[in-house]
Amino acid sequence: MRHLWILALITAALVIAGPLFLDRFTVNVLTRSMTFAILAVTVDLLWGFTGILTFGQAAFFGAGAYATAMVLTHLGSTPGLMVLGLVLSIGLPVLLAAAVGWLTFYPGASDFYATVISLVVPIVVTQLIYSGGTWTGSSSGLVGYFALDLSLGGYFRLAGLSLVAVVVAALIFVRSDAGRVLTAIRDNETRCAYLGISTQKVKIALTAVLAGVTGFAGFIYANSSGVVAPENAGFVFGTQLVVWTALGGRGTVIGPALGAVAIDYLSAQLSGQMPFLWQLVIGTLFVVMIIFMPNGLAALATGWRRMRRPADGVSPELVALPPRAGRGGPAGAEPLLQIEKLEKSYGSQKVLEDITLEVRRGELVSLVGPNGAGKTTLMRCMTDGKVASGGSVRIHGTGIHGMVPDQIVACGIGRKFQVASVFDSLTVAECLRMARVSHESPSFLRSADSLSLPQAAIEILRLTGLDQHLGREVSLLSHGQKQSLELAMVVSLEPELILLDEPTAGLTAAERATIGKVLVRLTSELGLAAILVEHDLDFVRDISSRIVVLHQGRLVLDGTVEEVVNDEIVKRIYSGGDHV
Repeated sequence: MRHLWILALITAALVIAGPLFLDRFTVNVLTRSMTFAILAVTVDLLWGFTGILTFGQAAFFGAGAYATAMVLTHLGSTPGLMVLGLVLSIGLPVLLAAAVGWLTFYPGASDFYATVISLVVPIVVTQLIYSGGTWTGSSSGLVGYFALDLSLGGYFRLAGLSLVAVVVAALIFVRSDAGRVLTAIRDNETRCAYLGISTQKVKIALTAVLAGVTGFAGFIYANSSGVVAPENAGFVFGTQLVVWTALGGRGTVIGPALGAVAIDYLSAQLSGQMPFLWQLVIGTLFVVMIIFMPNGLAALATGWRRMRRPADGVSPELVALPPRAGRGGPAGAEPLLQIEKLEKSYGSQKVLEDITLEVRRGELVSLVGPNGAGKTTLMRCMTDGKVASGGSVRIHGTGIHGMVPDQIVACGIGRKFQVASVFDSLTVAECLRMARVSHESPSFLRSADSLSLPQAAIEILRLTGLDQHLGREVSLLSHGQKQSLELAMVVSLEPELILLDEPTAGLTAAERATIGKVLVRLTSELGLAAILVEHDLDFVRDISSRIVVLHQGRLVLDGTVEEVVNDEIVKRIYSGGDHV
């Protein structure tokens, strides 16, 4: 962090001194370029860090620029009106982005849908500008208004220092615990939802805040250029921002900022020297960079750092949390989970039919059946209130119908998937912190030096050896370590009921034994309930308190281990096989 502040101070000093030794043309062009670079940073935060490819930042920039220009043109340029222009240039894009985000990031919406909407928004805003008549200047834009009383050098310093501030703030944020949530959403949005994180709210909030930043850039642009035009809010400009971000190196913050400044300045120089060929030259440069440096210029520096980085980074100190009030309880109490006449159909085909089941604290219920029996579908119905076609699922007597996964997690349900669902770009410690986001608000300014987890999660880490690799990137872990990490993440949620879909798939005998010990302790000693989907009959026999058999979408048996293993119906279903 010290290096960041030193670099920021050096850059700020260069910006302040810049107008003293740069010619007028260069100062003018770089003022615009640095303003555009602010927009490129916002695109990078959305695309590079969160995985939302957006072309809509131009629309928010244009809205901010036009809000300023309209105030200065039609109302005046007194200090009070200048403040009004600043407020509107930030507030209007924020409101517009919040509305667009609400329409875009609904539960289940795809990333492709969000990208399409971001293509439409600049077109709509541009058409509004065209139809604004004298208020917006229509196709001619607005020009000739009185702006801030600053010299050309003053605008250069304003744009440059604003860019430095935005870059520093962005770098501090993305390195913080809260900033890592963006990377988690990019890597695995489904897992985020099943950790209780409302990805919809995060995306809407991020879009709105960054729209405010682009609106502020629009305020600077409207004042420094003295003219605003529909092109400032258009689709073409939005595409340019994406290209600059890609060529600079998305996911780096500094790369897109430098890319925007360099490419816009180069374009301005070439357009004067080669008026008929400059676009061909720029286009050729783009193609060459895409072929030879597909990850952008900044990838050269980041790749070098990765080569020098050790496999295990800095490991935070593990701290055990006290048990949460209301979690756990005596076994055999009132049902924790109640399923009544549950059904799931795909058209005329019924996958689940008339499923009725109860689970109490302290029970480890194994859900078995042949492939296609509906086991995983039943898991989905218990963790997503929009999946079931009929019947009811209640937790503590409260129905979950219509709830999305993050709301159901808040009711005390944790789910482990069949294929380890983790965050490959994060470290082990950062993955575990994601499981605590729904309980503890992460810092926006720093990454914590300690990692506070429930005692049960810490024991999983110690049993599996992951406590020695908290600073290791998850992509470097083995299959078994990823399975253990996901289980530790689910336990870190402090759920009352854990759903596990084949947690021992692909594990060695020693790893299966470790997972079995953990599950038995969670249920028998800590009072949690667990539903386990498993094909290994020996594993099921050793740890289960009950076994539930599904066959062709129907519950055919619910009993003790001995009752199920010796039942004639079960023997007929599996024809005496060793695995269920």
